[in-house]
Amino acid sequence: MIIGLPKEIKKNEYRVAATPNAVAALVRAGAEVLFESDCGKGSGFPNEAYEAAGAKMAAREDVYRRSDMIYKVKEIEEAEYGLLHEGQTVFTYLHTNAHPHEAEVLMEKNVTGIAYEDIDDENGGFPALAPMSVLAGKGGFLAALYFSQSVHGGNGLLLNRIAGVRTPEVTIIGCGNSGLGAAELASSFGNKVTILDVNFKAMEKAKQILPPNVEFLASNRENLLACLKRTDVLINCILWNKTRKDHLVNREDLKLMKPGALIVDVACDDHGAIETSVSTSHDDPVYTVDGIMHYVVDNIPSAFSQTASETLSAATLPYALAMVKKGVVQALLDDKHLRRGLSTYKGKLTLLETAEKNNMPYTDALEALKA
Repeated sequence: MIIGLPKEIKKNEYRVAATPNAVAALVRAGAEVLFESDCGKGSGFPNEAYEAAGAKMAAREDVYRRSDMIYKVKEIEEAEYGLLHEGQTVFTYLHTNAHPHEAEVLMEKNVTGIAYEDIDDENGGFPALAPMSVLAGKGGFLAALYFSQSVHGGNGLLLNRIAGVRTPEVTIIGCGNSGLGAAELASSFGNKVTILDVNFKAMEKAKQILPPNVEFLASNRENLLACLKRTDVLINCILWNKTRKDHLVNREDLKLMKPGALIVDVACDDHGAIETSVSTSHDDPVYTVDGIMHYVVDNIPSAFSQTASETLSAATLPYALAMVKKGVVQALLDDKHLRRGLSTYKGKLTLLETAEKNNMPYTDALEALKA
């Protein structure tokens, strides 16, 4: 199998799917690896490191043309559509829920699309998404620290326990990986932290590892509104089902918040759990609605590209190795968790969530593979 590592072209995306160490493992497994020049530069991995690991540098067009599998980080951009070819596999964060045209292109070209974010495990977790979620949560709190500063448009509140002044309050919606990441940093700075969730087992588990300045509340309307009134920073870490039309925090609810309070929407679902959320970029990260600043950057982990690349590469490498050793189809047949990430196969849409949201025909992944 020939595996291609293209350089990411999405603005402000500095991650790379496979580190040089991962490339070495793929080469040992029998793969030929092609990489585009400077694909790892943004994460601190020079071309020489990839060549030392056994990869060969090639022009961008050749990486796509010659590769059986494209191994990358972000969804396929429109500029990349014409580089894909029939029978190819794309292994990346596809997000076809939000990009139905991308799904259509993959189907038209008979490309096998496997999405990191939908691969699950025996415990109901998402192992290829988890490391990025943790970084996103931590990065969300660091963004709150930055944009709370008066020189960056905030109210000048230092999110830290300082003698002689009120301790700031941080509310986190969701006790998953990103919520825990945010809570770890927010609590370590001495803030009063409240986590809202409906999963009591998750909160009990988090209670064992987080300090006493973190309280855990059942996520209901009454508790949420009480938190909105007193919080200085609201961090949303709940992924919102794209088919839902309701919200956890409505625009009207912003009137309850303190003037100058900040919303950090780590989940980045446009008009999702937070009605007023619209995805932003690192170049233009914040906007204000009804006096409340919003930070809704959709690729927070890219700001910590080296750490993100190393953790993402470690999480996805076992699946890539399985596909090298067994072939893509057999690996998908053998592993129901990897198969959960199959989005498109031989012209068919095999991800139910994308089909339901976009009213597109759906084919069960196992049926498609066996057919």
